[in-house]
Amino acid sequence: MNSTVVISIMVALIVVLLFVGAPVKPMRWIAQGTVKLGIGVLFLFFFNVFGGAFGLHIPINLFTSIISGFLGLFGVASLAAIQLFILG
Repeated sequence: MNSTVVISIMVALIVVLLFVGAPVKPMRWIAQGTVKLGIGVLFLFFFNVFGGAFGLHIPINLFTSIISGFLGLFGVASLAAIQLFILG
């Protein structure tokens, strides 16, 4: 597709959403998922900062961020256990 067509479609969708309004419930789910994903990235970052002293490192990617974001500290602990015992 041409970039002009893609930009035109995006502008048209934005205009339609401004007039009609965005559905509230799906937008809330998307926002909560994005916040949890960001929290997961922060958990992994701090784990890598403090775990580096012990030789532990969990790569920060989409899968590990989802696990740590939605499961919280238990998710980070399970990823650390997988890294330590299974992949180790």
